[in-house]
Amino acid sequence: MIKLAVFDMAGTTVKDQDNVHHALMSAMAHFGYTVSREEANDVMGYPKPVAIQQLLEARQADVQQVDAIYKRFLLEMNGYYWNSPDVGPTPFAEETFERLRANGIKVALDTGFSRQIVETILDRLDWANKIDAWVASDMVPRGRPYEDMILYLMEQTGVTDPAEVAKIGDTHADIQEGRSAGVALNIAVTSGAFTREALAQENPTHLAADLQEATDIILGLRITE
Repeated sequence: MIKLAVFDMAGTTVKDQDNVHHALMSAMAHFGYTVSREEANDVMGYPKPVAIQQLLEARQADVQQVDAIYKRFLLEMNGYYWNSPDVGPTPFAEETFERLRANGIKVALDTGFSRQIVETILDRLDWANKIDAWVASDMVPRGRPYEDMILYLMEQTGVTDPAEVAKIGDTHADIQEGRSAGVALNIAVTSGAFTREALAQENPTHLAADLQEATDIILGLRITE
């Protein structure tokens, strides 16, 4: 039985119309680096300092610029999440939280964002009382693809066995994270950053078209992959 469901944020539970991609691309461009949408997509889900370092290394550029570019990224993302009228939950996100908690399953959020951005999003969406725990990538020693954030959330919610955990996300990094933690259900949602075909290459336990379908899988109402 699943006792804890860990959801990604941008693209999975929080609307993302390539806003994260654009902020990353814009931050890189501010320092003179042109990054394509495809390149930005390849590093989605990872802690943003790691993503920026990978983009710089691919250009054989000075990785000492990571901090400065990351600060620019934070500035753009915080501005977006505070001010944009487009910020909101993805379809079925809040209903998913309610359904799972009504069935005794704790709901947690994890992300490649920093704590500062997460707090901005939670304030904007008024989610403090709709979830049981959350963690940002800068609150643990290692972000995705490592298991540290899931282990942190298990500790916070009193769940000791990864066989009682479901991980739900829309990027390769989400699936890799779930696999690293040994979760029972490692569900890739295909309504976000990557196509169904691309996510299938990471061998999640399930592919779900949206959060409603993912919830049915967690509750045992749908068992097909």
